[in-house]
Amino acid sequence: MNKTDIHSHILFNVDDGSKSIKESICLLQKLKNIGFTDVILTPHYINGSSYNISNDKKREHFNILKEELIKNKLDINIYLGNEIFINNNINNLIKEDVISTLNNSKYVLVELPFHNPILNLDDIIYELKYNNLIPIIAHPERYTYFQKNYKEVDKLREEGVLFQGNYLSIIGGYGSLSKKLFKYMLKNKYIDFLGTDIHSLNNLSVIDNYDKIIKKIKKVCGEEYYQLIINNCNNVLKNI
Repeated sequence: MNKTDIHSHILFNVDDGSKSIKESICLLQKLKNIGFTDVILTPHYINGSSYNISNDKKREHFNILKEELIKNKLDINIYLGNEIFINNNINNLIKEDVISTLNNSKYVLVELPFHNPILNLDDIIYELKYNNLIPIIAHPERYTYFQKNYKEVDKLREEGVLFQGNYLSIIGGYGSLSKKLFKYMLKNKYIDFLGTDIHSLNNLSVIDNYDKIIKKIKKVCGEEYYQLIINNCNNVLKNI
């Protein structure tokens, strides 16, 4: 059965993730070992920061990494995307081929500020949808303003916003408040996708605790809904 990780920082030397080809290969091997068949590489894109590598440069690194996979006979599929820090210019940046949707699909992985809510978030989401793009908010359980007010999450859900939760959240990898919100979102079937958000060999908690994580997620949302989430992740690659 295919299993897709839609959020990872495995592309080397582009952000705060993998720092070498060797590290990228090691991380991909570890993801394969726990059952992942497909991985979307989603380096940060943050306007006005050092994490603003263009698609051209990303493709250079991507092609080198693909060659290394072949050399190492590592049977795992990789794809390009971005974790885009929210800004008013996402549509134009995509059209200008500066940043990527997930595997050139209609799905856009968007990161929000951790502590200060975006006042025009509704407008940005509306514009993305107007341009036939589907925003996925990355790890909503980690944003402190959502943790303080679950109604903000409810409101976004009512507007049809999709959410990607981090596997580690279920075991408190980002703190107790994040875990509590994550469980709330799972119970209410708000989590549409899951991602490892893995960055480096320095933190392999998601790998080391993977079986425990899946067991806990299934306990909260049930086997059927868990499988739906996995299917959703796979369907991103098919642009369904």
